[in-house]
Amino acid sequence: MTKGQGEGESLVFVVDDDASVRQALTSLLQSIGLRVEAFGSAADFLKKGRIADGIAAACLILDVRLPGLSGLDFQAELEKADTHLPIIFISGYGDIPMTVRAMKGGAVEFLTKPFRDQDLLDAVQLALQRDRDRRIQESAVLQTRTRFEALTPREQEVLSLVTAGLMNKQVAGELGVAEITAKVHRSNVMRKMGARSLADLVRMADALGIRQAKH
Repeated sequence: MTKGQGEGESLVFVVDDDASVRQALTSLLQSIGLRVEAFGSAADFLKKGRIADGIAAACLILDVRLPGLSGLDFQAELEKADTHLPIIFISGYGDIPMTVRAMKGGAVEFLTKPFRDQDLLDAVQLALQRDRDRRIQESAVLQTRTRFEALTPREQEVLSLVTAGLMNKQVAGELGVAEITAKVHRSNVMRKMGARSLADLVRMADALGIRQAKH
């Protein structure tokens, strides 16, 4: 299998209490150019602290049955901590309720041992792409928020009114200014936010969670 674009910057975590499984998975993943960090328990993983900053993408291969915190409970803990790490579950004892719980919790895949190497590699590629897409989206939202916060208070107010569907004349009425002044503010908002159209601006307001209902 050839190494895909960006995989050299990707990181796969493996959490399994069986040392031979950890070694086999590490060797398999490294064979396609992925960085791997392996742990024997959820507690060992948590000791790492920082999770996957400054890389293109990351995912977690997680055994369901672990000493201490189980894989499924660990998935729930990560969710509570707002740690968006795509998870691929592996288990020698998979059953339907377990699989359903894992998938409802957002797992990318649930593989029952013994599984084909290619099935795991396919799941890893899917998980890494999902994480890569999330990181790109979060970066875009952060950039949009930075631009919004650089607007003047009046420009922020104009953005809110315009994306709520008000026309220039209505915006002017709300602000108690001349229509030409409202147009200037709107033009400044579009330029500073990097919006090419009103639809662009509306998408940005939605991404920031600041769009109001039409007056």
